Amino acid sequence: MHNQDTHSGPSFSLSNRVGRLIWDITSFFLFTYSPKPFHEWRSFILRCFGAKVGKKVHVYPKVKIWAPWNLELADECGIANGAILYSQDKITIGKKAVISQGAHLCAGTHDYNTKGFILITKPITIGNYAWVATEAFIHPGIKIGTGCVIGARAVVSKHMPDWMVCSGNPCTPLKKRTILFED
Repeated sequence: MHNQDTHSGPSFSLSNRVGRLIWDITSFFLFTYSPKPFHEWRSFILRCFGAKVGKKVHVYPKVKIWAPWNLELADECGIANGAILYSQDKITIGKKAVISQGAHLCAGTHDYNTKGFILITKPITIGNYAWVATEAFIHPGIKIGTGCVIGARAVVSKHMPDWMVCSGNPCTPLKKRTILFED
């Protein structure tokens, strides 16, 4: 963190802010308006900005990414149009995981008990084979377990377990997920 008082100045360093400006310009011209099937192209651009991107990753053109250098996308994961990856801290998305339209992964918040409203960042981890459904919100520091399904519009403020279907506000585990597939 660059500054401990968000009222008096930015929370991130000048180099971070310049990097995000260059990313914003690049993503506007080369990412956001690229044709939907150009997943390899968008993966290439993300790698150029420091993201760790696996094989056959599908990041759609209308995904909003705050800082690609804080992303780790495992093989064959998919991130749909309208998803927001607010990567003020590291966001890791596992193998064959899916992040649906409008889902919001938010790796930063503020300490409202401090005079300076200090920025707090915590990493988010989405497990292999997990699915974060439409318009779900994932708080900073959350781990979504392997194979876990997060229901549409759920608000996840606690870690969610492996192979469970979870939903609600606040999000809670509802039932076991049973799935038949070969890896």
